Amino acid sequence: MMTETPVSTLIPKLAVPTIISMLVSSIYNMADTYFVSQIGTSASAAVGVVFSIMAIIQAVGFTIGMGGGILASRALGAKDKKRADTLVTYSFFFSLLIGVLLAVFGIIFNKRIMRALGATETILPFALSYAQYIFLASPFMIGSYVLNNILRSEGKAFYAMVGITTGGVLNIILDPVFIFGLNLGTAGAAIATALSQAISFFILLYAFIAGKSEADIVPSLLHSSPVILIDILKTGLPSLARQGLASIATIFLNRSAAIYGDAAIAAMSITGRVTFFLFSALLGFGQGFQPVCAYNWGARKYGRVRKAVIFTFSTGTIIISVLSFGCFIFAPEIVKAFISDDPLVLEVGRRALRAQCLLLPVCGINVTTNMCLQGTSHVLPATFLAMCRQGIFFLPSILILPKFLGLTGIEIAQPCSDILTFIASVLLLIPFLRECSDKEKEMMNSLKNEEV
Repeated sequence: MMTETPVSTLIPKLAVPTIISMLVSSIYNMADTYFVSQIGTSASAAVGVVFSIMAIIQAVGFTIGMGGGILASRALGAKDKKRADTLVTYSFFFSLLIGVLLAVFGIIFNKRIMRALGATETILPFALSYAQYIFLASPFMIGSYVLNNILRSEGKAFYAMVGITTGGVLNIILDPVFIFGLNLGTAGAAIATALSQAISFFILLYAFIAGKSEADIVPSLLHSSPVILIDILKTGLPSLARQGLASIATIFLNRSAAIYGDAAIAAMSITGRVTFFLFSALLGFGQGFQPVCAYNWGARKYGRVRKAVIFTFSTGTIIISVLSFGCFIFAPEIVKAFISDDPLVLEVGRRALRAQCLLLPVCGINVTTNMCLQGTSHVLPATFLAMCRQGIFFLPSILILPKFLGLTGIEIAQPCSDILTFIASVLLLIPFLRECSDKEKEMMNSLKNEEV
């Protein structure tokens, strides 16, 4: 399937479950924001503050999961089952260890962390109650991201979807029950998220226990080669850069918006959740493409890799363009659905959401380029590109633009970063496609010489 099915059929087949998983994850993140927003503006802003922590947890999970998953996919493509098992085993147990350490650290230093993330005195109580349960759930959250990415890298996107989607739907159901039914407030939203993530983790783990995966978790292989962790982390480095900088970007965004009050933080938090929902569809499509890219690169089918890249960025651009257009048109109604009684939140959210929707279509080529470079061991350019959107270009934008444009500078910082990242993506993608063509020609010449 991975090496023979036409890419125009294979990639959508793998991408649809992944898109559903990503969208459901985004929906239950938005559900937290929606239900907590009913408590008040400060509570809504608190979710935005703690989102930085959730981005860090996701960064760790994606780093280990995509690092181990990509390498395991290549190993399976090269028919090396034992190496694939070793990679998966180390990825799984290392993720649990990191999750436990993060939980302990977070609970001990919760108050200091929330202040550092930009929580004001009015936001702090809500942020503390929300964050403590997110920290407790860290091992399950990181473990879920790792297992999800490994299954997806094997082409088992359906099983990955079932695990993530079940947890997401459960979270949406539990949010109003815990927040309003049990009167737990923001803590209720966090408890709902923690329980849902734990259930997702065990569903995904069952796929490995039941033998549904290509590679297995084999504890006895932990003694084989600890150095393999370096390979996993190196391969997952672009994911760490991408997801980790998303957390740092959120911190700087919240601190810049705090100058304009809780309403500005709440508005940018809502905007971030909505645009991440749109971006998730594109990211899910890219993640459906990445195992195809990695597997065929390992199988030395370079022409197929090139076709997959072209198909993915063209189709992805169409998808994100349609979604962005709809969001641009209905931006006022979307923001109003979260908070309807705060005029400043409505105005800032509307302007920021429309500004981001204008430039989101350029991310089609950004995501595809990043995914293909990471999946084919082009670690340095992949890491550089992963750092662009919410690091190299965003951080200077969020620090400089508000000094000259005030609140408008905060609203347009991400669109400015997106267009600059697009330029960088094009400059990296053209040489990669040329490399694929050159390698394909070398393979053809080699086969002709062998025939002669």
